[in-house]
Amino acid sequence: MSYFAVGLAAVFVSGLTMFSGFGLGTLLMPVFAIFFPVETAVAATAVVHGANSLFKILAVGKHSDRRVVLLFGLPAILSAFAGASLLIVLSGFPVLLQYHIGSVQARITLIKLVLGILMVLFAMFELLPSLKKISFDRKFLLLGGLLSGFFGGLSGHQGALRSAFLSKTGISSQAFVGTNAMIGFIVDMTRITTYGVILFGIEQSNVVDNDMWPLIATGIAAAFIGVRIGKRYLDKITMTTIQNLTGILLFGIALLLGTGIL
Repeated sequence: MSYFAVGLAAVFVSGLTMFSGFGLGTLLMPVFAIFFPVETAVAATAVVHGANSLFKILAVGKHSDRRVVLLFGLPAILSAFAGASLLIVLSGFPVLLQYHIGSVQARITLIKLVLGILMVLFAMFELLPSLKKISFDRKFLLLGGLLSGFFGGLSGHQGALRSAFLSKTGISSQAFVGTNAMIGFIVDMTRITTYGVILFGIEQSNVVDNDMWPLIATGIAAAFIGVRIGKRYLDKITMTTIQNLTGILLFGIALLLGTGIL
């Protein structure tokens, strides 16, 4: 069941992200969270997301705008480290509340509350018309890199912010997709490294243990298939469809996560 769920989610969402530049980490992390602790789910999603970004780089990376990658990507590296470090700190807090719903035992933790709140905020950006239209001038690229990198390191929710900042930079649609992939990969490598180094230092390097790697490999393979499908049918899926679907699922997942059911 876990392999089917992760594989299906990765194929579906990675295909959609070819156009939007975001969504894979947003929707795949909660799927991993069904089967593993939240901090483990974030780390596992980072590995799959990094592989997905690499696949997109190979497919469309040649169209990326190198100047935008540098202006946005360098500050994102620094803030991704900060966000990933905060994730590790939050994961060390004890359970705040436990209760039962029938046979289901729910556990509310600080990290689940934080991620749930973040998901609600990002869902609003996908669903509310006034927030959907938000974009930023090219002069705010450095700020965009800092914000996107930080939330990418903390929860994996980097793509929506990144797309909002990049959409008004005046680059072509091909350059937008390629630049998005390059920056996403940079942030993913930063947070994966941070998770590994910090957890190793506190003797918790098994946050992603050996039993989980086959599931991660399934996600990576499925994400590759999704990229191939998405590239082929790129012009048949609208941004509105992606935003609405992502937003609705985010609200539902945030509710389950914030109440401790996930």
